Amino acid sequence: MKHQLAIIGYGGMGSWHHQNIRESIPEITVTGAFDIRPEVEEAATKNGLYFYHSLEELLEDTSVDMVTVATPNNFHKDLVISCLQHGKHVVCEKPVAMNSGELTEMMKAAEKSGKLFSVHQNRRWDKDYVTIKKILEENAIGAPYYIESRVQGSRRSMEGWRSYKVNGGGMVYDWGVHLIDQLLDLIPSPVVSVDAHLFQIFTKEVDDNFKAFLRFENGLSALVEIATNCFILQPRWHMSCTDGTAVIEDWECHGKMVKLSSDEKMEWTNDIVYTAAGPTRTMAPRPVHTTAQLPLPEVTTDWADYYKNIVDVIDNGADLIVKPQQALRVLRVIEAIFESQKLGQSIKCRI
Repeated sequence: MKHQLAIIGYGGMGSWHHQNIRESIPEITVTGAFDIRPEVEEAATKNGLYFYHSLEELLEDTSVDMVTVATPNNFHKDLVISCLQHGKHVVCEKPVAMNSGELTEMMKAAEKSGKLFSVHQNRRWDKDYVTIKKILEENAIGAPYYIESRVQGSRRSMEGWRSYKVNGGGMVYDWGVHLIDQLLDLIPSPVVSVDAHLFQIFTKEVDDNFKAFLRFENGLSALVEIATNCFILQPRWHMSCTDGTAVIEDWECHGKMVKLSSDEKMEWTNDIVYTAAGPTRTMAPRPVHTTAQLPLPEVTTDWADYYKNIVDVIDNGADLIVKPQQALRVLRVIEAIFESQKLGQSIKCRI
């Protein structure tokens, strides 16, 4: 079955969706776009799309059965609900809503309409994340107990509407929503506490750097960090497990695992070991023969798999990978992050 899709919000992400679908998803044809900015019409028509001059015109177009919403965040709720009520399947950019209450309304509208509704959490297909997931699935270095997930840069800027509070700007909503979604997908346990530290280094209205510490009910803890003012970068992932450590340095997935050797035991002596840190046995270097260095597992990923799943759900009744209920958990964690920052203390929860 061939699907026809229209894009609401034909800016940077909207045009990216168009290109991604055109190149990778033959089951979907992007036929049109709507945007409140008149100057966007030229770009859309140049790319072969029909430009709708009103939302009503798009909603009444029965040839369109799918819509991707890629507007600023504060417009998502009303647009998604309108599209669902007019019988369209809907993919919405992240964060799907400004808060969990808005998303609950959207989910009720989707259930009533009987149409597909999903959030574009494309970074579940990032190579670095899929690599970490495979390490855990294969129990390569034992059970995890502490994970650090970071995205850092030094450009000290946020584009356009992302720097305004009314639009749902800031790094928690922009990048944090991705990293939190990855952790919640990775760890099958409720979040029981959140401690957040948000910073406004060069913006007036929203956070431009933040750290959030999440504690899970199963005992695992995680640090999520987004930095736009960092000039010496730390690893993208650092994961501590009972039998070893995994590090992924960057988006290209340079990194390694170091695992305890199963057939080698480290013998303790009563002798003091003298190191650069002074006399210590606890922090003295581990004998090399007691560990083994392993390469990261090989994985194959493709962001196009998100839309392939959308088509498979509609046409064949497959299981939806990115479910609205999962996005609801992410938003509740984000709400706890803002509450923690407001109160200046850790927030107890069960999310």
